[in-house]
Amino acid sequence: MRRGDDCSTAARQCTIHAQPASRVAGSIAVPGDKSISHRAVLLSSLATGISEVRGFLASEDCLASLAAMRAMGVEIERPAPTEIRVRGVGLHGLEAPSHDLDMGNAGTAMRLFTGLLAAQKFDSRLIGDASLMRRPMERVAKPLREMGADVRTHEGTPPVDVRGGRRLHGIDFRMSVASAQVKSAILLAALYAQGATSVTSPAPCRDHSERMLESAGVKVVTHGLTTRIEPPGRLASQSLAVPGDFSSAAFFLVAGLLGAADEGLMLLNVGLNPSRTGLLDILRSMGGRIEVENPRMSGAEPVGDLRVHRSRLHGIAVSESLVPLAIDEIPVLFVAAACAEGDTVIAGAEELRVKESDRIAAMGAGFTALGVMHSVTPDGMRIRGRGEGPAFGAGEVDSCGDHRIAMAFAIASLRASGPIVVHDTANVATSFPGFVGSSCSAGLDLSESDSGGAC
Repeated sequence: MRRGDDCSTAARQCTIHAQPASRVAGSIAVPGDKSISHRAVLLSSLATGISEVRGFLASEDCLASLAAMRAMGVEIERPAPTEIRVRGVGLHGLEAPSHDLDMGNAGTAMRLFTGLLAAQKFDSRLIGDASLMRRPMERVAKPLREMGADVRTHEGTPPVDVRGGRRLHGIDFRMSVASAQVKSAILLAALYAQGATSVTSPAPCRDHSERMLESAGVKVVTHGLTTRIEPPGRLASQSLAVPGDFSSAAFFLVAGLLGAADEGLMLLNVGLNPSRTGLLDILRSMGGRIEVENPRMSGAEPVGDLRVHRSRLHGIAVSESLVPLAIDEIPVLFVAAACAEGDTVIAGAEELRVKESDRIAAMGAGFTALGVMHSVTPDGMRIRGRGEGPAFGAGEVDSCGDHRIAMAFAIASLRASGPIVVHDTANVATSFPGFVGSSCSAGLDLSESDSGGAC
């Protein structure tokens, strides 16, 4: 067995052991949406009055957002693991934290908090774990400086230092890369700016912030790829129900396509915001049979149940217009491509280079270790699919501490000829606590360990 070696030598504590499996069945309720949970904490804290959030994702990433708000004087109760009750302090009620705000592994939290803190009256510093401290932050800092903020990075990466007390003004900003995190950071700062602010994206990207701001009483106008807001006098408190995270459901979408029993695999209460579901279109164009049942609205967000059938997939050239709408799901799309008949080509995904890991390099190293024919490009990959039968050999791969890489290779065990060992998997808890248990309940054969036993 071989092991990919394109990653850093960070300590590998948790390991997922995936034995070959061939069948998945039953129903799975994936955890709450991470993107929405982050935003729910921020906007509820800035609202006037008490907000209640159900379905909150109690992952390490979202708990970092919660801890940061508590550090700035917001009272947040957790009557249940997936419920929070936030006593909002209003737009101008945050207090200076007594320590650096640690975002852990949460890039979304760091970028959104940078936008929020740029408008506060106090100084602050944002830090994170070793992975987050390497991620680019100038893409957020630059437009905030144009608004009048004093935001400083360390040669483009964290720590992020924000000098308070600055008067912000509205801007018309055109993003060079479609990024919901950058857009949301600007919109959060714009809540405090003089005059309106507009943000234009080069391609569609997630719109959870706009939906939630509008529900809180902010005037949001969207025209094409441009979003414009007027600074409000206040944010209204809300009662929010967070749908299941489509990015977490994506792993079981692919699992169902590779090995669902005759009745299919059911994924319950999945968020189906059209700015998030590019993977659905991609998998369907590869021959995947996925049905949406019981479509409904959960507040401002569309939701449904997904029935996934075992399907014979074929390779495609993925439309670059769909890539921004599936950027977080591309690692598991690579796994689906390895199991398809013929070549699949993904391009326009250079954003994967600056996620929790270089996801293109990490997946490429894992494919090499498991015998998948592929070629890496600067902005994607060409993958030679094996069609029916085993697509992956036995082997060991390094997730590079990236939750989505770890879960993608765990799903690959459905088409593996032998055991797959995935190293450095502790960060799965940043987005999908209980992933191994959910996988086993559906029929995968996974276990976790570390040097001391169970992970």
